[in-house]
Amino acid sequence: MNIIAFVGAGVIGAVLCAVLKQYKPEFGIYISLITGIIILGAAVLALKPVLDTLEELAGYSGADGEYAAILIKSLAVCFITQLAAESCRDAGEGAIASKIEFAGKCAVVLTALPLFNALAGLVTELIP
Repeated sequence: MNIIAFVGAGVIGAVLCAVLKQYKPEFGIYISLITGIIILGAAVLALKPVLDTLEELAGYSGADGEYAAILIKSLAVCFITQLAAESCRDAGEGAIASKIEFAGKCAVVLTALPLFNALAGLVTELIP
């Protein structure tokens, strides 16, 4: 993971955004969104070795691979939600950002629902 490339892309995006806001303020948010999506996409691609390692560790532990998938899906929801909410805040829409964050929290709970079901089943087996 080359952090210099990520920082460079962020700085270039911020400078472009600042310059464009002087002449065409409506294009500033587009540059901000595009920069955020590019950085997020590159970061996710850079995390491929981490995801492979998690899958390998899940295989060694004998645990169901579904649990690792739930973790990865939940992290993806968190990252996408944060990007969307911060983009809305940059555009001056704090109320919409709050609603997006709430929807993201609901999505994480829904994604983890099979894990809650498995945990409840384990508890009922342990209690005589």
